[in-house]
Amino acid sequence: MEENIQKKSGFVTLIGRPNVGKSTLMNHLIGQKIAITSDKPQTTRNRIQTVYTDDRGQIIFLDTPGIHKAKNKLGQYMVNVAEHTLKEVDVILWLVEPATFIGAGERHIAEQLKNVKTPIILVINKIDTIKNQDEILTFIAAYKDVCDFAEIVPLSALKDKNTDLLTELIFKYLPYGPQFYDEDTVTDQPMRQIAAELIREKALRLLDDEIPHGIAVTIEKMKERKGGLIDIEASIVCERESHKGIIIGKGGSMLKRIGIEARKEIESMMDTQVNLQLWVKVRKEWRDSELYMKNYGYNQKEI
Repeated sequence: MEENIQKKSGFVTLIGRPNVGKSTLMNHLIGQKIAITSDKPQTTRNRIQTVYTDDRGQIIFLDTPGIHKAKNKLGQYMVNVAEHTLKEVDVILWLVEPATFIGAGERHIAEQLKNVKTPIILVINKIDTIKNQDEILTFIAAYKDVCDFAEIVPLSALKDKNTDLLTELIFKYLPYGPQFYDEDTVTDQPMRQIAAELIREKALRLLDDEIPHGIAVTIEKMKERKGGLIDIEASIVCERESHKGIIIGKGGSMLKRIGIEARKEIESMMDTQVNLQLWVKVRKEWRDSELYMKNYGYNQKEI
């Protein structure tokens, strides 16, 4: 028991505008891919909880949807999830891109943070894109008075630069206490949800810009056979018949590509062979239907 008291343990949320690199950073910090990533906004829709443990203690990361101006019920749900999280954690990581111009999206987030007593670490991500590293000082100067920051850390999640320093600073602000999870736990996400998210990630990456916003993925069946092979049947849900045709592709080619790429990644995560079958369904305007949203895992009452 003595040993536990000396360790630190707590919750850390990653916030920021969509597409600023939150999921990439979280995957790097825990050393394993859990959150799906793509260069399209609204990639993360739910609050994803992942766990990092070392001999200093345990950090539980909450990767939240990007805070943005909502256009439909799904968008409102995502913003509620992100903003609700701010009050529940021990440290807030606010990710921004390297810039001296502070736009409306960042100012909206700064407003949300004004009344928060939690230590805020500003993370200036994507510094690998800066040719002259001296410029970083101008970005720090532009942001330093926007909020009362505990720390400001320039880093590159993609190139793993300064991520160790960030982990060190997070531990500095966490309370002492026992661990919440076993040390070999990496996420509290059920395997069905991870499989659904990986399928959605491949669809996001392979499809045209306007379609991914309107898709959800549901796992209809997940069953292990004798010998360890897992059968997964999943549906990609879209909002229009025209989208269905694009997702299926000529002679089923696009759906096949999504399936092959998703299966490879699900197999490596589950460490077993997977037989994946995909279907495409149309549910008009599902992003504005509370019933459909709840069915696809976005339940307002669980925020």
